[in-house]
Amino acid sequence: MIGPGKAIGVLGGGQLGRMFAQAAQSMGYRVHVYEQSGPSPAGAVADRETVAPFDDAAALEAFARTVDVVTYEFENIPAEPLEAVARIVPVRPSPAVLSICQNRWREKAWLKANGFPHVAYEEALDGDIAPAVERLGLPCVVKTADFGYDGKGQMRISGRDDLARAAAIFRARRCVVERWVDFEKEISVICARTGEGETRAFPAAENLHESHILDVSIVPARVPREVEQAAAALAAAIAGRLGVVGLVTVEMFLCRGGGLVVNELAPRPHNSGHWTLDACETSQFEQQVRAVCGLPLGPCGLRSPAVMVNILGDAWAWAGGAVAGEPDWSRVLREPAARLHLYGKPEPRPGRKMGHFTVQGGDLDWSLGLALELKSRMRAGAGPTSG
Repeated sequence: MIGPGKAIGVLGGGQLGRMFAQAAQSMGYRVHVYEQSGPSPAGAVADRETVAPFDDAAALEAFARTVDVVTYEFENIPAEPLEAVARIVPVRPSPAVLSICQNRWREKAWLKANGFPHVAYEEALDGDIAPAVERLGLPCVVKTADFGYDGKGQMRISGRDDLARAAAIFRARRCVVERWVDFEKEISVICARTGEGETRAFPAAENLHESHILDVSIVPARVPREVEQAAAALAAAIAGRLGVVGLVTVEMFLCRGGGLVVNELAPRPHNSGHWTLDACETSQFEQQVRAVCGLPLGPCGLRSPAVMVNILGDAWAWAGGAVAGEPDWSRVLREPAARLHLYGKPEPRPGRKMGHFTVQGGDLDWSLGLALELKSRMRAGAGPTSG
């Protein structure tokens, strides 16, 4: 066990690292953040921040020698240098888990080899996607194998014109082509696992996306009880087979007519779990601290139905490519059922995650209606504040 008072290293300085650092500090830990460019949102609240490239072996080794365990808050970290870090201090989840989950082809191949339901796919090693599209049929989705998130590096192909554009965009890039899934809902389950094998899954979240970026998460997911149970069991089985020590988020499609298929894995806290800060017995960030430090896992019970809304840079007013006005935070702050969380990022950009808010306290329909109303009224230019 790595007890309170010790130091936890976090690779990555974004909002997930920020909220993890705040949870760790509340439990008595010190936090050292390693980020490529600073100051970062996580570094702003951490006890210490190192700013250096992720492939700087000397800087990583020096960082590792200041902490008792290392975890990470996003996947786009070269796995190879982490092997050297892991020889100095435990890295949780392991570099092997990171290597699988940071590459879409390795991830799909791992799911297939281990018998987990997954989206039908083909690999295009050199960006020549036409043969893969021919075998899978239309519509389908082409994705870069590496460095993709929030819809980046992917494109839906519905016809021959799309195929021609995609062939030009993805030329000479290693890609994965996936058959389009006719799904009813997108859901995610965050599962925690300790080194001793204790495993706990959070309630499934139903996720609504806009332009491939998570917009709203609804908890509990509006699915039959047996589907929620199956999703939790699937996430726990994946965590166990991967040997995760920490968290893994399993994004899934509920297909029309029933059945779950895994879309993607993330070996860390997840945007769709931010509601746990306000509406769960244990937040996903506290659970990550517990799991990587070998503490008993906390309970995952839902205190009340909850709806989480992402706040993107699009909520600001823009004119000529510059910010012309900020959101009306009072719309959220004056509502007793809502809790606002901002990430301390220095400047908004369209599509950039700047914060979130959670609505809870009523039934699910009431919470969802209020959340969507607040989202609309909060946006810059939505009209004057009343009262």
